[in-house]
Amino acid sequence: MKRQTRLFPKAVVALEQLGENIKLARRRRGITSALMAERADMSLMTLRAIERGSPKVAMGNYMSVLFCLGMQGDMAQVAAADQQGRDIQDARLLRGSRQGGSR
Repeated sequence: MKRQTRLFPKAVVALEQLGENIKLARRRRGITSALMAERADMSLMTLRAIERGSPKVAMGNYMSVLFCLGMQGDMAQVAAADQQGRDIQDARLLRGSRQGGSR
């Protein structure tokens, strides 16, 4: 029995927006759904699920479509500017230096 993917409501909205953005990018390029599915080596049903933002589609399939659109670099930017993570790291370093030790 497969485990069902559960997402927070905001994650569902973000995934739906990603799917819509992918669909708009495909349409702006004048690529039909059938041609995109063929180029990305997937079924038309999988492409349609991606364009709806389905969490059931493997991340690799999303990447294949982005690659076909020439947008694979966009995914490399996800979490690249992790300001919150950097702030937490800086706070730990500062706290460690105040305690007279280093980790």
